[in-house]
Amino acid sequence: MSGLFGGATSSTSNSNTIGDLKNDVPISNPPEDTISRLAFSPTQDILAVSSWDKKVRIYQIASNGSSEGKHMYEHDAPVLSVDFSKDGQKVASAGADKQAKLCDLQTLQTVQVAAHEQTIRFARFFELPNSSGPMLVTGSWDKTIKYWDLRSSAAVGTVQCQERVYSMDVRNSLLVVGTADRYVNVINLQDPMKFYKTLQSPLKWQTRVVSCFTDATGFAIGSIEGRCAIQYVEDKDAGSNFSFKCHRDPPQGNTTQVYSVNDISFHPQHGTFSTAGSDGTFHFWDKDAKHRLKGYPTVGGSITATTFNASGNIFAYAVGYDWSKGYMANNQNYPNKVMLHPIQGDECKPRPSVKKR
Repeated sequence: MSGLFGGATSSTSNSNTIGDLKNDVPISNPPEDTISRLAFSPTQDILAVSSWDKKVRIYQIASNGSSEGKHMYEHDAPVLSVDFSKDGQKVASAGADKQAKLCDLQTLQTVQVAAHEQTIRFARFFELPNSSGPMLVTGSWDKTIKYWDLRSSAAVGTVQCQERVYSMDVRNSLLVVGTADRYVNVINLQDPMKFYKTLQSPLKWQTRVVSCFTDATGFAIGSIEGRCAIQYVEDKDAGSNFSFKCHRDPPQGNTTQVYSVNDISFHPQHGTFSTAGSDGTFHFWDKDAKHRLKGYPTVGGSITATTFNASGNIFAYAVGYDWSKGYMANNQNYPNKVMLHPIQGDECKPRPSVKKR
């Protein structure tokens, strides 16, 4: 197992598009309830995990895939979001207790840094060129997003959204906010108090996730109806926008079983991306070639959250019940775990580009 998650491991190119789960390993001592969000440190292989059990857990991941719990802190209600600061020194989390907390990984002290009138669905760090440190943006079911500079208890700015915030992502100066009623708001964080662009999702059903491209030129949208959309920010690139079906069973007569796309993660180096869903599968895609790179067998339960580590050689995914089939499908034996999948060979590498004449 040694070196499995290290950079030296090589794998022969496999033209088969069916991926392999045999090297995937679980983290030790996982949360006791469904995992809501995963985040890797940008500076080392430390994984933060937020859960409906009201806790945030921090794990150190070794090069052989083994994991060790390093720290844990609590909220007063289910935790729905977790994120690392750019320097890897701080973790922000937020949830149904209507507050965001900041944990300093050096001192292990936790303080409240943000509050909303309703559940905070997402909290993400960002940095502006002229700011003296990291800032936090929070998105809530109270239909607002707020900006915090972490040194004062009052928000430095509030932007009213059309509806409740369901998903949010930040990359460089790009902030994308997906709300109820399928609104998607694009904000340039250089001018954070207004929408740079607002659009209705090109997908016909509820937005489940928005995720920014690695180069911040656009974003992907996943919906509850087994579809994903690729959207570029600028109108000049609109010809490259497209959507595709995913996370669906083969048709049975006139019926197709369709699953929610629960998370989308972009590879930090290659710019390819993953989708993961309620069907318990994940897939790697190349948006530029409009091609699926790899699909994987079911992992035995819904996948609720995914992320890549900073070097792109670990793909973490959380397995747990996502309530997509109501309370009756929930049972004591439903798996609840975080798995680490080693990225090997060309699993996530884009297809060689074919220049058009």
